[in-house]
Order: sequence, then C-alpha cells, then structure tokens
Amino acid sequence: MAADPFPNADSIPGRLMNNLSRVVSAWGGLVVQGLTTLGDISLFTFQMLVWMFTSKPKRETLMPNFYAVGVLSLPVVALTGTFIGMVLAIQSYHQFKSIGMETRLGAVINMSLVRELGPVLAATMLAGRVGSAMAAVLGTMRVTEQIDALVSMGANPIHYLVVPRFLACMLLIPALTVMADFMGIVGGYFYSVVVLRIDHAQYLQKSRDFVGGFDLFSGVFKSVFFGATIAIVSCYRGFNCQPGADGVGRAATAAFVQSFVMILALDIVLNLFLDAVYFAIWPSGAKLF
Repeated sequence: MAADPFPNADSIPGRLMNNLSRVVSAWGGLVVQGLTTLGDISLFTFQMLVWMFTSKPKRETLMPNFYAVGVLSLPVVALTGTFIGMVLAIQSYHQFKSIGMETRLGAVINMSLVRELGPVLAATMLAGRVGSAMAAVLGTMRVTEQIDALVSMGANPIHYLVVPRFLACMLLIPALTVMADFMGIVGGYFYSVVVLRIDHAQYLQKSRDFVGGFDLFSGVFKSVFFGATIAIVSCYRGFNCQPGADGVGRAATAAFVQSFVMILALDIVLNLFLDAVYFAIWPSGAKLF
C-alpha cells in the first residue's frame, strides 16, 4: 500500500509544515499590507497635489498652520541645536587634541551640522512636535465624523485640511533647519573657544576653509523633502485613523515612527544624489563657494 504523501498533522513533519505555512502566511500578509498602504499613500499624495495646484488655499487656513509649524517650533529647534553643537565639541575635542588638530574642530562641527545634523534634527523635532499633533487632530476629526461633515457640506477635506499643513511643513522646515544650523554653530563655538580655549581665529578660519555654500545648500535641500514626507505621512495616518481614543494614539505614534524611518531612508538617497551632483560639477572635489 502506497504511503500517504501528506503527513499527519500530529506528526513532526506535519507540525513543521503547519508552522512553515503560518510563517509564510504572516509574511505574505505583511507584504500585501505594505503594498496596499504604499498604494493608498500614493493616491492620497496625488489627490493632495492636484488640489494644491488647481485651487489656491485660503489665507485663513494657511496662517494658523504656518504659525503652529514655524513659530512654535523655533524654541525647541534652537535649544536642541545649541546642545547638539556643544555635545559635538565635547565628544570630538580629545580625539583631535591627541593628534594636534584641535583647531580643526570647528570644521568638523560645522560640517556635521549643516550637512546632516541640522536638517535631520529639525525634521525629527518637526515629526515629534508637529507630525504627531497633525495625526492626532485629523484622527480626532475622523473619529468624531467632522471630516464626513465637511464632505456632506461640499468641502473637500484634503484641500481644506491637508494642503495647508503640507505647505506649512514643506516651506517652513528650511527656516527651522537654518536655525538649527546657526544655534549648533554658536553652541559649538562657545564651548570650543570659551570653555576649551581653542584659538578663535584658527577655529573660524578652518571652518571657512572646509565648509562651503554647497554644504549649506545640501542640508536645506534635503529638509524640503523631509518636511513634505512628514506632512504626507502624518495627514495620511490621521485620515485613516481607527475608531476610538486608542486609534488616535496609534495614529499619532505611527505618524512619528514612520516619518522618522522615512527621513533616514530619504537621507541616504538624497546624500547619494547630492554627492553625484557635487562631483559632476567639481570633479576634483574642490569647494569653489
């Protein structure tokens, strides 16, 4: 009599097959969910861009969002940037002093700030302070059916709620990035020159020699994409909030976590692109401005 090709579920091969089936099913579900979410975000972004270019948002909806995103974020960004500059000076000083290059500390601190830490820091603060709040506000409006009420009154919720937030994040994060850069440079200079007693003339000269205009442009350029990503992810999570207070909390948390991950992923891609542009313009690597 021929053996049964499908082993009994209680046997060891049967249990292995069942476990493998559950693992494959779980991973398949995650892949399908990820692709579905990606498609939803793409459609959401397309609708937002269509409304942004076809219908000008009103001043009454733009100004409160500009104030909330730009003005109210300045203190935390400035304070955090100052501390980051000081921390960079503290962590780098002894290593540079051991090789007799402590006067180049300003170049390292300022280069790190304007190219990476400034834009990423400003974007992280924006995602934590503004992105989570956007997701919570829009999630509460979804749970309390205020978004449905806007639709019933003939107003498009994406045009009324999403476009002003998107413009506020995308247009004002460069100013926050410049503020983070400036305060980080001031903090690093204060600790290096006043506390560590590094010669201020050489500190400034080395900073000028190694940090160019393209470095500042790179950080500001990346920040525009970071701000757009924060607005899209946060508004999408708020619009697709699950019912209840727990759903609002999950939406706010997911908005920050996903925005932060997207910021880091975008940072890699944009750095590769900017490096390619830089070496295409200046093959020798020399900074001309």
